[in-house]
Amino acid sequence: MKLLALESTAKAASCAVLRDGEVLASSWQAAGLTHSRTLLPMVEDMLKNSELSLADMDALAVAAGPGSFTGLRIGMAAVKGLAWASDKPCVPVSTLEAMAWPLAHLEGVIVCAMDARRQQIYNAVFRAGDGTLTRLREDRAVSLEDAAADLAALGEPLTIVGDGAALCGDFFREQNISCRLAPVHLRLQSAVGVGLAACRLWPDGAVDPQALAPVYLRLSQAERERLEREKAT
Repeated sequence: MKLLALESTAKAASCAVLRDGEVLASSWQAAGLTHSRTLLPMVEDMLKNSELSLADMDALAVAAGPGSFTGLRIGMAAVKGLAWASDKPCVPVSTLEAMAWPLAHLEGVIVCAMDARRQQIYNAVFRAGDGTLTRLREDRAVSLEDAAADLAALGEPLTIVGDGAALCGDFFREQNISCRLAPVHLRLQSAVGVGLAACRLWPDGAVDPQALAPVYLRLSQAERERLEREKAT
């Protein structure tokens, strides 16, 4: 089974092609350019250089959230357009779970953390072992304080991955929680992780393109500000 995967939920944008869980090609950049400019050209170049096409794919996978509201919409729109044009099914994947799969070779607790601002993180927790993952905590938007209290109760060393890893690592160490950061080259979100997660979900997790919907976990800043104004009046 060949799978094209896209990731655009944070600073980095990436794409990858996997065959039966093996990475055939990937492209990744975190140069600060807008994903609307970079994502589809990256896909086009990667497929061309690999002598592959959309017609060769069995499905398309995408990081469905949580993450940047704009980044999520760009990734969703790109995958929907590609899937409709090629008549392919889609596999939506938790951004947080996708971050953990490149670390599945480790043994122990993997803490996935994305900086959600306002002293919050998007977070999920997995136990890695024997090349697979067992989910310990569902995807959530949680304060650093609440996350630290919850994870301290596990009583185990933690490996933290994601663009919120440094933020969490500093805070957790202040709380005397044993933790380490994932290696830099495996820390940020990537389409390889999306593809690895999607391969485990295929075929039961496949949906039609129109069924794709982003998972935000919390209201956008504009929506929060609107509600605050309404409460004040």
